[in-house]
Amino acid sequence: MTELSRPCDATRLPAAEQVIVASQHECTALAKRFGLVAVNALEARIMLKADGPTVRATGRLTADIVQSCAVSGEDLPVQIAEPIALHFVPPADSPESEEEIELEADELDEIEMDGTRFDLGEAVAQSLALAIDPYLEGPNAEQARRKAGIVSEGASGPLADALKGLLKK
Repeated sequence: MTELSRPCDATRLPAAEQVIVASQHECTALAKRFGLVAVNALEARIMLKADGPTVRATGRLTADIVQSCAVSGEDLPVQIAEPIALHFVPPADSPESEEEIELEADELDEIEMDGTRFDLGEAVAQSLALAIDPYLEGPNAEQARRKAGIVSEGASGPLADALKGLLKK
């Protein structure tokens, strides 16, 4: 079971918009899973539409999270607002070989169903993970770099000195 499980069946899709609101317990579990300081709120509003044997899910994900600055470690509040466009597909036949397959752009957000079942909540959780900036820097990042003695790449050395000399001419 995932932290945000909302099982659905492709043979019995609801006509109404699906609203997923994470509970406090689910938010805490998602924060732990994704290495965040906190997930304060998470909501997704999604319409499900049958498309032959597949299901298309479109909507919007919003979240209020707190994550650490990649440089200074300070806590940074972040608001996420992302569109969701997912395609749940029937299980594929297992390939005969270990042959590499190439995906087209429209196949990148395909999620394989388990028979006719899929977990919309897990898909929302994964969408949240993809929306998180892993290299987020806060306003004190540069100061933390200087304090730690970290100099930006190319700021010194023979090539940098030569380039600086060219700029002065």
